[in-house]
Amino acid sequence: MHALIDLVARHRQEHAGGVTSICSAHPIVIEAALRHAQRAGDAMVLFEATCNQVNQDGGYTGMTPAGFVDFVQGIATRIGVDRARIVLGGDHLGPNPWTALDAAAAMAKAEAMVADYVAAGFRKIHLDCSMACADDPSPLPESEIVRRAVHLCRAAEAAHAQAGGEPPVYVIGTEVPVPGGATEAIEGLAVTTPQAALDTIQAHREAFAAAGLEDAWGRVIASVVQPGVEFDHHDVVDYRRDQARDLSRAIATVPGMVFEAHSTDYQTRDALRALVEDHFAILKVGPGLTFALREALWALDAIEREWVDADAQARMREVVVARMREQPGHWQRYYHAEGRSLAVDLQYSLSDRMRYYWPDPAIEAARRRLFENLRADPPPLSLISQHLPHALYAVRNGSATRDPLSLAMAHVSAVLDDYHHACRHHESQ
Repeated sequence: MHALIDLVARHRQEHAGGVTSICSAHPIVIEAALRHAQRAGDAMVLFEATCNQVNQDGGYTGMTPAGFVDFVQGIATRIGVDRARIVLGGDHLGPNPWTALDAAAAMAKAEAMVADYVAAGFRKIHLDCSMACADDPSPLPESEIVRRAVHLCRAAEAAHAQAGGEPPVYVIGTEVPVPGGATEAIEGLAVTTPQAALDTIQAHREAFAAAGLEDAWGRVIASVVQPGVEFDHHDVVDYRRDQARDLSRAIATVPGMVFEAHSTDYQTRDALRALVEDHFAILKVGPGLTFALREALWALDAIEREWVDADAQARMREVVVARMREQPGHWQRYYHAEGRSLAVDLQYSLSDRMRYYWPDPAIEAARRRLFENLRADPPPLSLISQHLPHALYAVRNGSATRDPLSLAMAHVSAVLDDYHHACRHHESQ
């Protein structure tokens, strides 16, 4: 049985258990997640790529779907993690990267992308055609969203028939927070109504049946809704299960399905566990992990300033901020402050636009030099305690070393600990 179908079945039977969906293309985050799963004994680790991140044109990472598979599996092989434990998913797969085109052209690109994802070995496919194209009305009517989702599903099924292997599972629904977090202060966040959630599922069920995709419908495992979680640049809307109680009960009437929760980044450990218990059994996290990585790198930069001779320092933090100001394309549509407030947004916004800059050659060179400096002269525990207390705990218990890469991964793993706590099986209260 497909690992995700099995997970959903166990969740429905036992009213507990979920999975963390890790949406990141940073190699340190990927390695940290794989090592975390290895230590925790998790049978499955789920990584997802978005349509903007990875597509047939390269996306902003420069990777095609096949390239992303090679990237993740290469890290797994290097550190000795069984590739069979890895499940790969495609998130928000639809015409979003090509909305400047007319709908016919954008959907042709989207169908080719979905086919490439499935052919490359992605086995969890989120069908998302909610975005309006150049010649579309806005907002797009749900009937048209559903019709286009069916076209993408048909392309995915055809690709699987040709490539073989395990058939893909699907996620439907589009009522989600803005990818990467809200761009303005959050006001009046509304939880999806139970009727809206059920209507979306029913509309997709009927459309799949009309298109002869009954077998594919049997592999639809989740629908995306808004459970009342979100973050903007500096604030987080915490999950309140009392506000989502009716929505939670609604999915219990739909066999074989759970809800998928997006933008769970920065939720507390208790909130994450409550989400899983309330049938939001797939928890997506992305910027929260690269934000934690940035915290670790800034901490290592601070350690370097106190421990390494000034003329040898990498000064990575200065390099990153300078490159972001020189190349503002990834943040200027999102950050509108000036002066000191802009400096704070560039470095500390929870939406973490900095994650787009890590592949920059100058930044990567500074990161390598920083790590080389701290490897050549490892810092004392007292400095690690001051700047990276989570990593110090990992060093003391033997799950990390004083190597800078190990310290950075330990800090990221502290976030993953909360997700593991939420997703592992808990007996019903």
